[in-house]
Amino acid sequence: MEKEKKILVVDDDRAILEMLGEVLSYYGYQVSTLARAEMVFDRIKEYNPDLILMDIMLAGMDGRTICRAIKSVEDVSNIPIILISASESGASCLNREGAPDDFVQKPFDVSFLIEKIEHQLAA
Repeated sequence: MEKEKKILVVDDDRAILEMLGEVLSYYGYQVSTLARAEMVFDRIKEYNPDLILMDIMLAGMDGRTICRAIKSVEDVSNIPIILISASESGASCLNREGAPDDFVQKPFDVSFLIEKIEHQLAA
């Protein structure tokens, strides 16, 4: 039996964290949520996620900057990262060094998000 895939969700909006936690759990994923972006490396070490789903606009931090930092650390650079944002401009970061693996614009359809997650986990 295949183990449940682990997803780390990073967003400073607790309502979104709760909603994504419930939805992803419903689809069979183990979910860890994090509201404080400055704790992301500690949580990655302790949780060892298979995928990171992260908002771009975080309190006091930019998800794109965090993504570049994660992608620059050899031990964790292979973890797929999907950035989410209400802004269309988030997609422009996909073709840069240290870029996320995918981008989803809010509001999004849950089935579209799950499709993106499954694609990244299968890669």
